[in-house]
Amino acid sequence: MKLATINRYPVKSMGGDSLTSASLTEWGIPGDRAWAVKDESRNSIKGGKRFPELMAMKARFITEPDQDHPSPGVEIILPNDHEVTSNDADVNDQLSRSIGAKVSLWPLLPKTQLDHYRREPMPEDGDVEANLRQIFARTSSEPLPDLSGFPKELFEYESPPGTYFDAFPLLLMTTGSIESMQKVSNASNYDPRRFRPNLLIDLPGAFPENQWVGRQAKLGSAVIKIEMVCPRCVMTTHGFRDLPKDPTVMRELVKHNDGNLGVYCSIVKPGMVTAGDLLELL
Repeated sequence: MKLATINRYPVKSMGGDSLTSASLTEWGIPGDRAWAVKDESRNSIKGGKRFPELMAMKARFITEPDQDHPSPGVEIILPNDHEVTSNDADVNDQLSRSIGAKVSLWPLLPKTQLDHYRREPMPEDGDVEANLRQIFARTSSEPLPDLSGFPKELFEYESPPGTYFDAFPLLLMTTGSIESMQKVSNASNYDPRRFRPNLLIDLPGAFPENQWVGRQAKLGSAVIKIEMVCPRCVMTTHGFRDLPKDPTVMRELVKHNDGNLGVYCSIVKPGMVTAGDLLELL
């Protein structure tokens, strides 16, 4: 079980970069989801579920993050290949024009600033089930995912306060899972970019990581814990760059793996990881 690639995404829902090595801290890979976009009309942080246009953008750091600067400046490549930086006075205007909605770009704020991370309230007459089916791209005949493993704070906040993660600091996938889906649904393109793993493990077989939930694993000098399978959402179906929009992706994931792909992980012992490191289940 060898670590094939390490991926970091400087801005939530935008494309990121691959690293040859990285430190794993309590909060994952430094710089991962260090920035996010706020929907000004709803006054809440939003990602590709709300704004699929973000997935056609790519972000990279101007300087590397460190403990004192967890959200250093970023350069963003827009879908038209125009470049804008977080330091530009008109960055929010340029992002808003590209997305087609009024948005603003935000670095990580302290976890004590709870209002910044608070989830948009559901309208009193809102249909909770319909909303969940839209988020997780489930048809009326498909079961909704089991959300009981998610941190309870996510029912109040868009992300764990102090972070822009969906749930946990790391997302791990295996090449076997991607290859398994590609075999049963060869009309779709199961490119890893659709699924945005932080750690891609080179291991054959059908969804081997599903069996690791609850276990710890050594990777490099770090120890991680596999917390839960990752229920996939509508983002996996969006088209961006050279990948077409494809709702079939979720239909096949539901059929063959209950709509899941990959596992969420937390960090038990911080340490360094390098591409080529072996993953050892403990």
